[in-house]
Amino acid sequence: MTVPSNIDFDNLKPDEFEHILPELFANGEGKVSQDPRLHKFLAANPDCAALVRDLEAIAEAARLLLEPVVVTPSEQVWLNIQSRLKEEAEKNGHTKASD
Repeated sequence: MTVPSNIDFDNLKPDEFEHILPELFANGEGKVSQDPRLHKFLAANPDCAALVRDLEAIAEAARLLLEPVVVTPSEQVWLNIQSRLKEEAEKNGHTKASD
Protein backbone atom coordinates (compact mmCIF):
# COMPACT_ATOMS: atom_id res chain seq x y z
CA MET A 1 0.00 0.00 0.00
CA THR A 2 1.20 3.50 -0.74
CA VAL A 3 -0.13 6.80 0.53
CA PRO A 4 -2.62 7.98 -2.08
CA SER A 5 -1.50 11.16 -3.77
CA ASN A 6 -4.96 12.67 -3.44
CA ILE A 7 -4.90 12.81 0.39
CA ASP A 8 -5.93 16.24 1.65
CA PHE A 9 -3.58 16.55 4.61
CA ASP A 10 -5.16 19.86 5.65
CA ASN A 11 -8.57 18.19 6.15
CA LEU A 12 -7.41 14.74 7.22
CA LYS A 13 -9.60 12.94 9.75
CA PRO A 14 -8.18 10.69 12.49
CA ASP A 15 -9.64 7.49 10.99
CA GLU A 16 -8.12 8.36 7.59
CA PHE A 17 -4.82 9.09 9.30
CA GLU A 18 -4.82 5.71 11.07
CA HIS A 19 -5.52 4.03 7.74
CA ILE A 20 -2.46 5.58 6.04
CA LEU A 21 -0.21 5.58 9.12
CA PRO A 22 1.60 2.29 8.32
CA GLU A 23 2.56 3.58 4.91
CA LEU A 24 3.63 6.94 6.32
CA PHE A 25 5.99 5.08 8.65
CA ALA A 26 7.28 2.86 5.86
CA ASN A 27 7.98 5.82 3.59
CA GLY A 28 9.23 8.21 6.25
CA GLU A 29 11.93 6.03 7.82
CA GLY A 30 10.06 6.16 11.14
CA LYS A 31 9.90 9.97 11.37
CA VAL A 32 6.23 10.67 10.72
CA SER A 33 6.25 13.55 13.22
CA GLN A 34 8.72 15.40 11.01
CA ASP A 35 6.56 15.19 7.89
CA PRO A 36 5.62 18.83 7.15
CA ARG A 37 2.32 17.72 5.61
CA LEU A 38 1.22 16.46 9.04
CA HIS A 39 2.28 19.31 11.33
CA LYS A 40 -1.13 21.00 11.29
CA PHE A 41 -3.01 17.71 11.64
CA LEU A 42 -0.89 16.45 14.56
CA ALA A 43 -1.17 19.80 16.34
CA ALA A 44 -4.96 19.62 16.07
CA ASN A 45 -5.20 15.92 17.03
CA PRO A 46 -3.28 15.24 20.24
CA ASP A 47 -4.32 11.57 20.38
CA CYS A 48 -2.89 10.96 16.92
CA ALA A 49 0.24 12.93 17.84
CA ALA A 50 0.68 10.75 20.95
CA LEU A 51 0.24 7.62 18.84
CA VAL A 52 2.92 8.85 16.44
CA ARG A 53 5.31 9.61 19.32
CA ASP A 54 4.74 6.16 20.80
CA LEU A 55 5.25 4.40 17.48
CA GLU A 56 8.38 6.42 16.74
CA ALA A 57 9.81 5.47 20.14
CA ILE A 58 9.03 1.80 19.50
CA ALA A 59 10.58 1.97 16.02
CA GLU A 60 13.73 3.61 17.41
CA ALA A 61 14.04 1.01 20.19
CA ALA A 62 13.63 -1.80 17.66
CA ARG A 63 16.26 -0.24 15.40
CA LEU A 64 18.70 -0.02 18.31
CA LEU A 65 18.10 -3.67 19.18
CA LEU A 66 19.02 -4.70 15.64
CA GLU A 67 22.01 -2.37 15.32
CA PRO A 68 25.33 -4.09 15.99
CA VAL A 69 27.18 -2.80 19.02
CA VAL A 70 30.86 -2.17 18.45
CA VAL A 71 32.95 -1.78 21.58
CA THR A 72 36.58 -0.87 21.30
CA PRO A 73 38.57 -1.95 24.34
CA SER A 74 40.63 0.73 26.05
CA GLU A 75 44.39 0.78 25.94
CA GLN A 76 44.40 -0.43 29.55
CA VAL A 77 42.51 -3.58 28.57
CA TRP A 78 45.15 -4.39 25.94
CA LEU A 79 47.96 -3.71 28.44
CA ASN A 80 46.29 -6.04 30.95
CA ILE A 81 45.98 -8.78 28.33
CA GLN A 82 49.61 -8.34 27.30
CA SER A 83 50.75 -8.47 30.94
CA ARG A 84 48.66 -11.57 31.65
CA LEU A 85 50.02 -13.36 28.57
CA LYS A 86 53.55 -12.49 29.62
CA GLU A 87 52.89 -13.84 33.14
CA GLU A 88 51.46 -17.07 31.71
CA ALA A 89 54.43 -17.49 29.38
CA GLU A 90 56.92 -16.97 32.21
CA LYS A 91 54.98 -19.37 34.45
CA ASN A 92 55.16 -22.04 31.75
CA GLY A 93 58.87 -21.50 31.18
CA HIS A 94 58.54 -19.64 27.90
CA THR A 95 60.67 -16.56 27.40
CA LYS A 96 61.23 -14.37 24.40
CA ALA A 97 64.61 -16.02 23.80
CA SER A 98 63.10 -19.51 23.71
CA ASP A 99 60.07 -18.60 21.54
